[in-house]
Amino acid sequence: MRIVVEHDLEIPLRDGTLLRADLYRPDTADPVPVLVRRTPYGKSGSPGGASVDGLRLVRAGYALLVQDVRGRFGSGGAFEPYWNEAADGADTVAWAVRQPWCDGTAGMFGRSYEGMAALLAAAERPPGLRAIAPHVAGSGFDEGWTRQGGAFQLGFVLYWVLYDLLLEGAGLEGAEWQEVARAIDRIDDLYRDPDAAWDLLDRLAPYYRQWREHPGGHPYWRRAAPRESYAAIDVPVLHLTGWYDIFVTGTLENYRGIRECGKASQLVVGPWSHCVTDGIFPQRRYGLAADERSIDVTGLHLEHFDRHLRGRAGAAVPEPVRLFLTGADAWHTFPDWPVPGSRDLVLHLDGRRLTAGAPPAAGADLLRHDPADPVPTTGGATAQPGQYTGGDCGPLDQREVERRADVLCFTGEELAEPLTVVGDTVLTVYVTPDAAGADVAGKLVDVYPDGRAELLCDGVRRLEPGADTASAPGEPVEVTVALGAVGHVFRAGHRIRLEVAASNTPRFDVHPRVPARHTVHHGGDHPSRLLLPRLSGG
Repeated sequence: MRIVVEHDLEIPLRDGTLLRADLYRPDTADPVPVLVRRTPYGKSGSPGGASVDGLRLVRAGYALLVQDVRGRFGSGGAFEPYWNEAADGADTVAWAVRQPWCDGTAGMFGRSYEGMAALLAAAERPPGLRAIAPHVAGSGFDEGWTRQGGAFQLGFVLYWVLYDLLLEGAGLEGAEWQEVARAIDRIDDLYRDPDAAWDLLDRLAPYYRQWREHPGGHPYWRRAAPRESYAAIDVPVLHLTGWYDIFVTGTLENYRGIRECGKASQLVVGPWSHCVTDGIFPQRRYGLAADERSIDVTGLHLEHFDRHLRGRAGAAVPEPVRLFLTGADAWHTFPDWPVPGSRDLVLHLDGRRLTAGAPPAAGADLLRHDPADPVPTTGGATAQPGQYTGGDCGPLDQREVERRADVLCFTGEELAEPLTVVGDTVLTVYVTPDAAGADVAGKLVDVYPDGRAELLCDGVRRLEPGADTASAPGEPVEVTVALGAVGHVFRAGHRIRLEVAASNTPRFDVHPRVPARHTVHHGGDHPSRLLLPRLSGG
């Protein structure tokens, strides 16, 4: 097929701003549906982005419009992350469906920020929009993006701003560009001393300070939050994410929220991080079937858009949820998320063990926090400088971390038979925090017979001084830590482990910034426990 490419089309917005886009379309006189990808990362790269073969979409009979968002690269206006994507995206779709090469129908897709932009535009209900496919998208830009459990996601946010938003596309030149490049080269130093970046950020990215100063749930964030507008999204949605993606919780929230509002939704979760999409991490290989190319992510997009833009039924409608179960290392389909048929498995913290049954006798452990030597981030759902190689994300071995005196490990008995856990995992723990405040960081770990301690998911809950108080000073506080979602089979001979620490840095910023001592209580009147959604029959 011959493909016509037009560069730098000017698209006018309602306020007069001109955004520029590249158009790829079949060389035909017949109008065709259009698929729109709006990106802050530059339209001149691969037309479909990192995961989708854009030219294959065009060869399948779609026009593909790839646009620089407001204030980025070739587009006019000032870039303010998040706030303009709903209206600008709606205006772009409305413009596209009026063009003579379009048949009046449109879809939107994209990864990460691009997926968020699609969700926000869909809530505006632009004419002609028939379906969207947000990939590794969050549900808001506060909790799950800038913060988690109240803690600032320093490792991701600082690097994202410097590397992705300032180094290219912001129009920086000369000394300013060199200053950003030097900051990226010394990112580890800035993780240890984030205050050293304030001068640069205040001058070149003033929005960063706004993010730090506005807590999660503040009205500031609600201006651009898909979770606030599920009822307004009236098109079918294909959600894709990975168990180790930094935004996996938001994607799962999007699927459930939109589906509960009555709109058709599909969910695909693979053994991927934000940038590792082939299922191959430095310390873990999930097999050929785990690769995005094996599951044919582009084909999933085509099937979705063919059904909802062209009315092509094609094959039978698949079950809504498709999950790669790690441990079994295989794909399975389910009727919904949360997966029906799961039951809560409650494991109590008992000394340094995890035990089922009634709460054990009372006990306690001291948890130390040294801001000069925090527990280092070792894998998990991160998006830090090593994200492209899996160097600091995913299922890394935790044994080195577990040797630290400031990490508490609670380990279950060797499993006599496989245990399938699918859903959200939660730690409820009673803590007497230091007066200066505390972070309670938890990890769920699969311990192999040879001792390897493979990280499955992790979370944090921040306790600000005076904000999370018990009935009396010095009394324990019940703390709930969302550890994250898993689809995992613990094999026979393996053991379940829970790690509890007071930091996970640089993934989360250090809190408090002074030495602290916390007490972790378990058993008796303070039944600290790990909740796992066990799939019936597994």
